[in-house]
Amino acid sequence: MSIEMSINGGVFSIVLAREEKKNAITAAMYQAMADAIKQAEADPAALVILIRGGEKTFTAGNDLEDFLKRPPSSEEFSAQQFIRGLSHAAKPVVAAVAGPAVGIGTTMLLHCDLVYAADNARLSAPFTQLGLCPGFASSLLLPRLTGYQRAAEKVLLGEPFLAAEAQEMGLVNKVLPAAELMAFATAQAAKLAALPPVSVRTSKKLMRGPLMESIKAQIAEENEAFGAMLNAPEAKEAFTAFFEKRRPDFSRFS
Repeated sequence: MSIEMSINGGVFSIVLAREEKKNAITAAMYQAMADAIKQAEADPAALVILIRGGEKTFTAGNDLEDFLKRPPSSEEFSAQQFIRGLSHAAKPVVAAVAGPAVGIGTTMLLHCDLVYAADNARLSAPFTQLGLCPGFASSLLLPRLTGYQRAAEKVLLGEPFLAAEAQEMGLVNKVLPAAELMAFATAQAAKLAALPPVSVRTSKKLMRGPLMESIKAQIAEENEAFGAMLNAPEAKEAFTAFFEKRRPDFSRFS
């Protein structure tokens, strides 16, 4: 499954643990994370959710081979379930990001409450490079967070950016040396767990509540566009080039 879960001192940890594949996420891993969030939300002993990868890799994004075998087809697709659970989580969510955070690895951070990054973190949203478009409300949340021009640069070009820039943009709360990241993020989660739970959850709801209908509508619009683009020639060229280990050629498209 490559997803590990544990609870300690009120902190429910969800760990991407497929480092031999750079934590590339499969449909089964999405389902495991979706189920883990449900479990954490239902468990009165779980007061905070902590999502992290390893010290060198957060996630390389979707496992493309698995993704193409199981393309998203409905709201019940496991990735949809995961993001729906994450975006609707009543309990605070803390993320610890080290190394690459590609695609969904960056998108999911927009749905977390606190994000801490190692100085080796490299974030990216390479959707256009794959002939696709942003998903999971990132086309709404990223411009809202960073301003349109900064978001457009990251989404339209799809180029990686470092943790320091992510902090400047407001996507990351704090950047730390890689060796200190996990301990710091865990300590911050423990601070949240020590606070009055109802106060924390109510404060989160008041801040995020007005956004939820917009998030739902944007995800639906993105899904429609994403599904159409996934079967278009541009995406087929991008994926073929990826597996053939060559640069894609989009020159024939207009």
